[in-house]
Amino acid sequence: MKLFNAPRQPFVGLAVMAAIGIIVAEILPLPSVALTVGAIILAGVSFLLIFGPKLLATYAMVGAGFFLLHNLENNNTQGQQTADELGSRPRIVTATGSIISEPKTSPSGFTTFLLELESIELEGRKEPTHAVWQVRWKGAPEFGDELKFFGTAEPIPPPRNPGEFDMRSYLARRDVRRTLFVRYPEDGTLIRHGGGNPILRAAQKSRAWMQDALCRGLGDEPEVQNFISGMVLGLRHQTPEDIEEPFQQTGTLHLFAVAGLHVGIVAALLWMLATVARLSRRSTAAFIIPLLLFYAAVTGLHVSSIRAAVMASIMIGGFFFERKAFLFNSLAAAAFFLLCWNTNELFSTGFQLSFAVVGAIVLFADPIFVFLQRWMGVDPFLPQSLVRGPRRWLHSGYEWLCHGASVSVAAWVGSLPLVLWYFHLVTPISLLANLVVVPIAFFVLAIALLSLLSTPLLPWLAVVFNNANWALATLVIGIVHLFAQIPGGHFYVEHPHWPEIVAKITVLDLGAGAAVHVQTRNTNWLFDCGSERSYQRVVHEYLHCAGVNRLSGSLLTHGDALHLGGTPQLLYDFPRVRVVDNPAPDRSTIHRRLQRLFQQRDTQADALAAGDSFRLSRDVRANVLFPPRSFSSAIADDQAYVIQLLVGQRASILFMSDSGIRTEQALLAHNLNLRSDIIVKGQHHSEQSGSEAFLDAARPRLIIATSRDFPEKERIDDAWAENLQRRGIKLFRQDQTGAVLLRFGHDHWEAQSYLTGETFRSANQ
Repeated sequence: MKLFNAPRQPFVGLAVMAAIGIIVAEILPLPSVALTVGAIILAGVSFLLIFGPKLLATYAMVGAGFFLLHNLENNNTQGQQTADELGSRPRIVTATGSIISEPKTSPSGFTTFLLELESIELEGRKEPTHAVWQVRWKGAPEFGDELKFFGTAEPIPPPRNPGEFDMRSYLARRDVRRTLFVRYPEDGTLIRHGGGNPILRAAQKSRAWMQDALCRGLGDEPEVQNFISGMVLGLRHQTPEDIEEPFQQTGTLHLFAVAGLHVGIVAALLWMLATVARLSRRSTAAFIIPLLLFYAAVTGLHVSSIRAAVMASIMIGGFFFERKAFLFNSLAAAAFFLLCWNTNELFSTGFQLSFAVVGAIVLFADPIFVFLQRWMGVDPFLPQSLVRGPRRWLHSGYEWLCHGASVSVAAWVGSLPLVLWYFHLVTPISLLANLVVVPIAFFVLAIALLSLLSTPLLPWLAVVFNNANWALATLVIGIVHLFAQIPGGHFYVEHPHWPEIVAKITVLDLGAGAAVHVQTRNTNWLFDCGSERSYQRVVHEYLHCAGVNRLSGSLLTHGDALHLGGTPQLLYDFPRVRVVDNPAPDRSTIHRRLQRLFQQRDTQADALAAGDSFRLSRDVRANVLFPPRSFSSAIADDQAYVIQLLVGQRASILFMSDSGIRTEQALLAHNLNLRSDIIVKGQHHSEQSGSEAFLDAARPRLIIATSRDFPEKERIDDAWAENLQRRGIKLFRQDQTGAVLLRFGHDHWEAQSYLTGETFRSANQ
């Protein structure tokens, strides 16, 4: 490998020691007094090293310096101080501050941005602060605007289900500890325009102009426009999930992350312009480096764009200082400077992926290329002049293919551990997809830059370039969707764990909705799937996290949109799933629409009723207890499925859905065996459930119940909860526990709260 044969590369050691110091600081935080003493000692030792520098001592000092720096950045910050003062409950405040991030507007109309506070007014007191809050407001602000808001400062909630993005931890790394929710547009008042960093403000205005220029002449093609904007300008938040997901599944999502490919093309075009202008190498370097850094600002200052811009600047800076720059040293220098800027970047997914992929390319691409070239390469002892005609073209094409394949394999190897850990995804198809898509993407970028250059002078030519890009972008999207459909091209993998168990059941927390994943040794079933929004945001991501690539069956309990609204998308994701549908007639329009969809797709839904049963696996059987086949009710909750799940010979779970007193009375009237270890239930929309007689018949040891504050009927009654406690029944209420994980062995079971970690075992008394 070239790394070990190259001359001394000092930034490699500096970056490694910086990372070690930050990790140690994360594990062993210091109090404020110790930080002050440590900083004084470090300053004294650093002064002594000036007179007698030693390599190992220098590296040790760098590690110690970053240890202190990370502690200082995360110790008693402004965000922590303000959060401690406000406490753990929502507070009504008046906040004044300036916008320091690009505002992003969601389909619901709310705009989200970061606000650096100047002051807050709480209970008649006005206090200055420089904390940063996330704000949600139905307005149209701009970067740098100074505004005054009246709203609710809320703690940022943790994820409540496996697979959910941990927004609280993500924002805490940026010392953002509160969300300010501003309900009405009139609750925000503009104080003045035009504040903030002038360079970043100019970059964002430039980005808006560039986006308009790139989309000119494309008509009503939002999918293509968003793809081009995301690829050229890094505007990934505008890309719909149904477009973005196939790129993730084929390992080509990096096209939306402005990185080395983008910066390299920009640098090449700028170098060509400098050559035409007959600038010297020093003048060219001085001309290109600021523009590359400005391009990184235009694309949003993401880690990948900063890393690429810094690396390119160091490489080009070698011409200015007439020194050769080494690629791995430049990569390490970019990492070192980014960690100097913000030590918390070390823990961000973007930082880790960006440097892991480029590092793997630097280390492994050349050895892989040499290995591949040996198969069909030209005999090294054969003079090049004798290689002519078709054979010359064949070997040139094969050499180009080897270069592309070596980079693709190296990048895949570098990204695999992180993609597997963060996204639970393995994408072998990416080795082929990148070979096809990246060359086309190169032309998309080049044509986009030509369009931007020609827009001010020749607008008609820019439209021609844009339409050429429309064809290429459409081609790329089509190819990526095709690769995403190849069987085995991608698959999701659950995090490794000890071999379990007979079955695992995850009761997701979807508020008033429901979705329960039943996983056995070789099958996966989903009882309900939540609303359309819940499926997209929670259930879909959970199934990826759980490593579900094939869903065996889906059971729909009743015609409530909060329980089955996401079924159309579920059928799209898992087209060969077995569906068990409640045959009771109801007035639910979404249920009738869903039944029409079954007919259109030739999906044969099993209409099971009381007395029927079906097997989920050899060890798990489901008995349908309710409703009878001829049953009808005006209220959907009164005709919901009641399913008793038998796991092995010892454990039983009763799924009550949103059933109420009437359903419980019907079950008791038929003298059914309701004895169950666990009951999983929702809340009836208009009456109570869990009556004394029903609890006497079921005799559960654990009840898992949904609960939410609004509307009132969806909240667990305090008197009912106290009654369960007197009976010795453990209650997991999901407003406090989040999702609940149930694990069943051959002779035992346990339940664990995802939010609090509390565990209840079958052996508990």
